[in-house]
Amino acid sequence: MVNEKIEELLSKMSLDEKIAQIGSVWVHELFDESGELSEKKMEDLLSNGIGQITRVGGSSGLPPDKSVKISNQIQKFLVEKTRLGIPAIVHEECLNGYMAKGATIFPQMIGIASSWNPQIVHEMANAIRQQMRAVGAHEGLAPLLDVSRDPRWGRIEETFGEDVYLVSVFADNYIKALQKNMKNGVMATAKHFVAYAMSEGGLNCAPVHLGERELREVFLRTFEIAVKDARVGSIMNAYNEIDGVPCAASKYLLTDILRKEWKFDGIVVSDYSAIDMIENYHRIARDKIEAAFMALNAGIDVELPTRKYYADTLREGVESGRIPESLINRSVKRVLNSKLKLGLFEKPFVNEKNVFAFFDTDANRAIALNAARESIVLLKNDGILPLRNLHSIAVVGPNAANGRNMLSDYSYPSHIEAFVNNEVPDVIPTSRYLKSTEGNVKIVSILDGIREKANEKIDVKYARGCDNLDPSKDGFEEAVRIARESDLVIAVVGDRSGLSLSATTGESRDRSTLDLPGVQEELVEELYKTGKPLVVVLVNGRPFSIKWIADHANAILEAWLPGEEGGHAVADVLFGDYNPSGKLPVSFPRTVGQVPVYYSHKPTGGRSNWHGDYVEESTKPLFPFGFGLSYTKFEYSDLKIDPLIVNFEKSVNVSFKIKNTGKIAGDEVVQLYVNDKVASITRPVKELKGFAKVHLEAGEEKSVTFELPVDLLAFYDSKMNLVVEAGEFEIMVGSSSEDTRLRGSVELKSSLKVSKKRPKFFSTVKIEGGKI
Repeated sequence: MVNEKIEELLSKMSLDEKIAQIGSVWVHELFDESGELSEKKMEDLLSNGIGQITRVGGSSGLPPDKSVKISNQIQKFLVEKTRLGIPAIVHEECLNGYMAKGATIFPQMIGIASSWNPQIVHEMANAIRQQMRAVGAHEGLAPLLDVSRDPRWGRIEETFGEDVYLVSVFADNYIKALQKNMKNGVMATAKHFVAYAMSEGGLNCAPVHLGERELREVFLRTFEIAVKDARVGSIMNAYNEIDGVPCAASKYLLTDILRKEWKFDGIVVSDYSAIDMIENYHRIARDKIEAAFMALNAGIDVELPTRKYYADTLREGVESGRIPESLINRSVKRVLNSKLKLGLFEKPFVNEKNVFAFFDTDANRAIALNAARESIVLLKNDGILPLRNLHSIAVVGPNAANGRNMLSDYSYPSHIEAFVNNEVPDVIPTSRYLKSTEGNVKIVSILDGIREKANEKIDVKYARGCDNLDPSKDGFEEAVRIARESDLVIAVVGDRSGLSLSATTGESRDRSTLDLPGVQEELVEELYKTGKPLVVVLVNGRPFSIKWIADHANAILEAWLPGEEGGHAVADVLFGDYNPSGKLPVSFPRTVGQVPVYYSHKPTGGRSNWHGDYVEESTKPLFPFGFGLSYTKFEYSDLKIDPLIVNFEKSVNVSFKIKNTGKIAGDEVVQLYVNDKVASITRPVKELKGFAKVHLEAGEEKSVTFELPVDLLAFYDSKMNLVVEAGEFEIMVGSSSEDTRLRGSVELKSSLKVSKKRPKFFSTVKIEGGKI
């Protein structure tokens, strides 16, 4: 029935109407000089219909009640005043919140991953879905499935970290919550396909150098799971090239693997201006027609954010015989099928009443607060935390009182700031209708949170000290003065995220060093010289090489970019109202010269002892993947592996006990790692294959059992067959990738090829007990 409807529509379409369905327009292209929706511009640009409308709320600066009206007016025009009456898909950015005025701003994804709690991302994506649907949006350009192992790359903050399993679990939960049953959901867009984060020199859009085995086992794996398990509705290409072929022009990636191997049935959308880049950046196309053909032939169905190449260029290409119309028909069918899945033909309009009932509600802010709390990682504590018995505190640093700096690059204020200041990259044209970043949600700074918690019982002094990037030290004197007058110093330092040139992290804000930006470390050193106890709070988008601070500070909190409720969350942890439970989703290097440094390296790489350390430095990370402290202690015991000898069809049960041996309640993230001890292809020294966050009251003990499917032990052999080989596998359970407390082994009796369907993608976990 669905196919019949699509074929019927396609048979009625002119070439121009087909081309319109695989294109898009920015919403501000439809505005008149006063910023109002223009009937004439809609007639000029939408008379043949349109595939997508780009960022009605995200690029207009309109509040939700205004943007929903704009969405409905555009749909009304398309339904009533175009020949075929086909509604448009409205897409928006929604990485850590719907990126529009008035929408809730959750912690950035690197922080969400630090929670090691998939329920957090599920709740967040569910709230995002409700807000987007309320304003008439149907597709979200998120989440990132990039496995990121180079912190020089500015977009590492947008990822779930360095590990394929951890990224896959969080992406899977995000996609399922955002899409729901699709007709009541928002189509997720998994990006960037593929290996975007592993660029040459850590530079955005630079070439990627990977062998096919690593490409498939690590970087394609997250997308494979998104397609086969989460049933993601949309894929976005990456800007980079792999072995000389830009991803936007790669038929091997976008058709052979994505469509033929994985049976993906959704749409592929171009990253903004990626088709343009085939011609003008990668320089493999002679003209627009050739670039359009390369993208369409490779498998890009929709050009975003506007139809520069999939418009007159396609018509000219068809008429000249350079582009077969059958390629256009193929993509049009996919677009129409997505619109059917989203229920757009049945319900193109949304209710404009009570739209604010979904925006930044108390329930939304509660989710944001809980997510921010769980994202915080305690990296060091000599016992000074939680804070107690203080009369005065000096709060110092560029990120202490600046709410804007709590936000990610793809949050509305920081993103739109770049538009307003005309500092956006070339791929994002500035809209003159954006006037300011005012009217957004309330952002709680860390100074706000501390002062609220102190409640006049503690004298809280504040000095900025310095800027994030500016080299001026003019504020040092005041910062040192208030430090000397106080019982304790809290230095809040780190990044400013965004697209603007003043940003130190985010898209296109790549770095050649991983030191604290500007003169911030010098500020911390001056504060240390006062002799007062020193707590450092990091508000940042990438791991820093902070060896001096790690050696000298009394305590270090990693807060990442914690969003609108970040100030409350940090204060809760500092004062002990919340016991930190976050774990690092990415390793912290000691120096930029170690990059890439990640836990799942090969036996001869990373931190192997074969050749020893660097001349100047240890090969070990400053803080390893999976690391994070608590205000209590946990004890692991009684490892049991059943069976000890297993057939391919079975699973392995790994059980153990975990006990809170401290005096307060806490949450421990238990982590399951596996190593293939001898294999025909070199294997990582350990790989994460399961994790769970376990809550334990003081003195409480629980039993944890992981059910590990044997096909999670698979890899690609010398002939690129996916296999599980017979042999011994080491099982490791512990508190981080370096702190594995329990070890055992299991033997696999026989070697077998793994079904390409790969029905099992994750371990399952059972937590029982509660004995004190």
